Amino acid sequence: MTPLLEICTYTINDCIEAQRGGADRIELCSNMPEGGTTPSCGTMIAVRKHIDIAMHVMIRPRGGNFVYDKHEVRIMLDDIRMAKHCGTNGLVFGCLTADYEVDINVCRLLIDEANPLPVTFHRAFDECKHPEQSLEKIINLGFSRLLTSGQCAVAEDGIQLLRQLVKQSANRIIIMPGSGITPNNIEKIAIETGANEFHTSAQAIRGKGTKAETVAKCVEKLKVLNLTA
Repeated sequence: MTPLLEICTYTINDCIEAQRGGADRIELCSNMPEGGTTPSCGTMIAVRKHIDIAMHVMIRPRGGNFVYDKHEVRIMLDDIRMAKHCGTNGLVFGCLTADYEVDINVCRLLIDEANPLPVTFHRAFDECKHPEQSLEKIINLGFSRLLTSGQCAVAEDGIQLLRQLVKQSANRIIIMPGSGITPNNIEKIAIETGANEFHTSAQAIRGKGTKAETVAKCVEKLKVLNLTA
């Protein structure tokens, strides 16, 4: 199976650079300092006009925790409808209860609104108390993939849990490592976890080069893995 690379993007130029570098998909967000929130409709429309690769859109009404009240849930439902109208190919969200469990009821509402588009449960998972049980809930809800750093600050430090999650998933869901992935460690993470999709912001290493060049370096590392598999 050919490895797939998703790039986290915050601007239209990020998206153009990601495509130029050979990315398979973007995750479009706004508000980098808050870790990503829902982008504007105007941004989504502009991005859809300028790139051909898949665009998945973050659905998150604010920064901070992932526990949402009824007003925020209504906002998320409206944002899902907006994103679908603006040409998204998939949606990204994650909701927790106050005791750090997957919020099944809210997630189900959002998934129903997102249908028939694929949905990714994002790194809210990395705050869950019981990762193995939480994964089963996410699978049973019908999420297509799980974005996680293995409950560590960066994915390279979470390799052990990532490997366990890939094994537990048994191809019922895609486990997509993310956070701190670079051309220098993507090969190691791929080999040691068994994952096949990877998420990175592809920042230029030490400020050198462009985003497109960093994306291209990651793509080359994954191509080598595919050729030698």
